[in-house]
Amino acid sequence: MKRTIFVLVCASATLLMAARNSSRAYAHTSAGSRQSDMRSATVPNLARMEQVIQSFVADKQFMGAVLVARENDVLLNKGYGFANLEWNIPDSPKTKFRLGSITKQFTAASILLLEERGKLSTNDAVKKYMPDAPAAWDKITIFHVLTHTSGIPSFTGFADYKQTEPFETTPEKLVARFRDKPLEFAPGEKWNYSNSGYVLLGYLVEKISGQSYATFVQENIFTPLDMKDSGYDSNSKIIPHRASGYTPSKDGPVNAGFIHMSIPFSAGSLYSTTEDLLKWERGLFGGKVLQAASLQKMTTPFKHDYAFGLGVHTTAGHKVIEHNGGIEGFNTDLAYYPDDQLAVVVLGNLNGPAGEIGEKLGAAALGQ
Repeated sequence: MKRTIFVLVCASATLLMAARNSSRAYAHTSAGSRQSDMRSATVPNLARMEQVIQSFVADKQFMGAVLVARENDVLLNKGYGFANLEWNIPDSPKTKFRLGSITKQFTAASILLLEERGKLSTNDAVKKYMPDAPAAWDKITIFHVLTHTSGIPSFTGFADYKQTEPFETTPEKLVARFRDKPLEFAPGEKWNYSNSGYVLLGYLVEKISGQSYATFVQENIFTPLDMKDSGYDSNSKIIPHRASGYTPSKDGPVNAGFIHMSIPFSAGSLYSTTEDLLKWERGLFGGKVLQAASLQKMTTPFKHDYAFGLGVHTTAGHKVIEHNGGIEGFNTDLAYYPDDQLAVVVLGNLNGPAGEIGEKLGAAALGQ
């Protein structure tokens, strides 16, 4: 029988899936490293994985937390650097990080849950639920939106996007920003990453379920999986153990810019911890969230190696199901190697190369 291996890492995130930058950041790991109280075990590749992490720490590119687990045994579960530099509060396995675009897989799972309940079909036209949508959307299906093949332009690429980031908005107003823009291509013809699409999916979740996106995800995913340290981030709520976000500068890390968390919505608004994301990986790939047919849909790529809220590709002969993310002050990466039953997650609170760290950790865990 194969042994299941999960690897989770916390590093800073941005809204776009492709956010893998090489900016450098301060990280302290001696006093700043903390081991979780979860059960641990010896692993042959532990030293190599630690070496990978320490190389980015020493280069001042990483601050965050790391978790590696096999079946029920936690192999590595530590924090590196600080959740708050001004108070020297160390990052730890209990630290909560903004996920950025890792949020998208929770949005995709929410759509599939609604499909399982007969509330929608992923083959439905979006206009079935938005009859007043523009004529250009006539042939756009929910499937197209899930796979970034709708042609709807991403609002985060609009010229005025930066000016709108600080201000609270609503799902309806977010959709209004892009609904009348020309399509970039005919639906299904090409692939282009679109945060607009995943905002639209969250809007549909609310419209079809009658619940807010935050409530739907909480009640249908976080609560059933006992993910008590996950939720929809807020600029006003007191959220214990939440990390502050930082970005590198020539003088060292500085506080990241402000974004109102109503802006990323269902494309990038969630927060979590390494330990909760381990529960998510075990739940999703262990059949506790979706039926087998739905999970198959979610992990089958359409174009550009992209499925539903997840990229699917092969690296060094190993299949990888992955998504990274980025948002002001945070970068993330979460990957699962189904044939090896290995998962790698990178979350953190300093904008930096989360994807690169995750890739190297995966290779180290596989003994490459």
